[in-house]
Amino acid sequence: MYQCLNSVMSRLTSLFLAGAFLTIWMPLAQAATPAVNTVSAARVWPAQDYTRITLESDKPFVYKMTLLKNPERVVVDIENIEINPALKSLSEKILTSDPYIEQVRVAKFKPGVVRLVVDLKTEIKPTMFTLPPAGEYKNRLVLDIYPVADPLMAMLTDLDKATASAADAKQVQQNPVDSVVFTEQKAQAIENEALSAEPTRTLPVQPDKEFGRAPEPSAVKQTQPAEMNIDNSGLRKITIAIDPGHGGEDPGAMGASGSREKDITLAVAKKLKAKIDAEPNMRGVLTRDGDFFIPLHGRVIKARKLQADLFVSIHADAFTNPAARGSSVFALSEKGATSASARYLAKKENESDLIGGVSLNVKDPVLARTLLDLSQTATINDSLKLGKAVLGQIGNINKLHKSHVEQAGFAVLKSPDIPSILVETAFISNPEEERRLNDDDYQDTLVTSILEGIKKYFATNPALAKTRVAQE
Repeated sequence: MYQCLNSVMSRLTSLFLAGAFLTIWMPLAQAATPAVNTVSAARVWPAQDYTRITLESDKPFVYKMTLLKNPERVVVDIENIEINPALKSLSEKILTSDPYIEQVRVAKFKPGVVRLVVDLKTEIKPTMFTLPPAGEYKNRLVLDIYPVADPLMAMLTDLDKATASAADAKQVQQNPVDSVVFTEQKAQAIENEALSAEPTRTLPVQPDKEFGRAPEPSAVKQTQPAEMNIDNSGLRKITIAIDPGHGGEDPGAMGASGSREKDITLAVAKKLKAKIDAEPNMRGVLTRDGDFFIPLHGRVIKARKLQADLFVSIHADAFTNPAARGSSVFALSEKGATSASARYLAKKENESDLIGGVSLNVKDPVLARTLLDLSQTATINDSLKLGKAVLGQIGNINKLHKSHVEQAGFAVLKSPDIPSILVETAFISNPEEERRLNDDDYQDTLVTSILEGIKKYFATNPALAKTRVAQE
């Protein structure tokens, strides 16, 4: 009797312990295996400045990046993700015209890991980082493919060569013999300088140490072409940096009919450049000439490398109320915004880096120092004069949202040595103004008014020789 009872109790105890074990340990085992992540979108933004690859998903990405040589390629291993049509479509989105990427291959590397192999056309500097949800985007994994040689500096070098060639040709016409001797001496001096210079090198990315970090900048120190702003007659040309707002991952504001701010600003900026280039003593340069994203501080750096005399950022405003309308011009403020609407707009525009996607590991120490330059106050005063001149001309073709130049802490206007303004051409959220912003004739009239404002500014504030500031 007792043996039978002990046997029953022993079996009940065993069943209870087994049940408890299952109750306690099964959830832990399930929790140790995270749910598989899924790519919801894959995008590619090719440009001469750099090519960006973006993957988007509901959950954060866990990845590992390796840069390999011979042949040149970037290998990215993404953990706990499945291959689906969205991820497979990445291979089809690489254009043959892409300046840096040959192709992208996607395959399962090992259980729980998908491998992306980016075959390259040339030596590059990769940057990879993740972005939390922002705007309409979910979690993103971003791979930026930068060229080793800076395209902007290459353009400036070409301009310098063209200027030098024109000057040499002019000298040949005046005195052929002296010119030949000068050219040979100049060539010999350049050759001697090149032979005596220390060899330059680029710091490679260490595969096991640099995952998820921006690569070190090139050890090559670029110099400014001495006469990049001089025309063939020897006169200094005024350089206007034109900044089309937003781009790439950052569409900007959306109109009621589906217009995107980034498209309108690029169209207007290209027309403004053409108008400026048609002037005998001016040239326009764009911070972006296609649909790709440039960080806000990167736009400032470009303008300073070009030794621009002015910086004009083009935007198209938006508000929750579709009745809001009118054009505005803004300058930088170091002491707070001049109105609640200016503060709201500056906050919205400064969030562009969050939408467009910028690695927080990439900072510019030179810019950080120069933003505290004492010349900022004088530059802001010139910016206000420029803004007033432009606003007065725009007021002839469109209603003004505010009759004076407003000020706020716009990051894109923080050049310490270049008068800078931000032009809100009209409200893209207003159906009537959206239609006008998409009209070619209105765009032509708009850029003509901006140019007339710029010319009016220079009539009383002549451009001076730019003080050279070292660019690193």
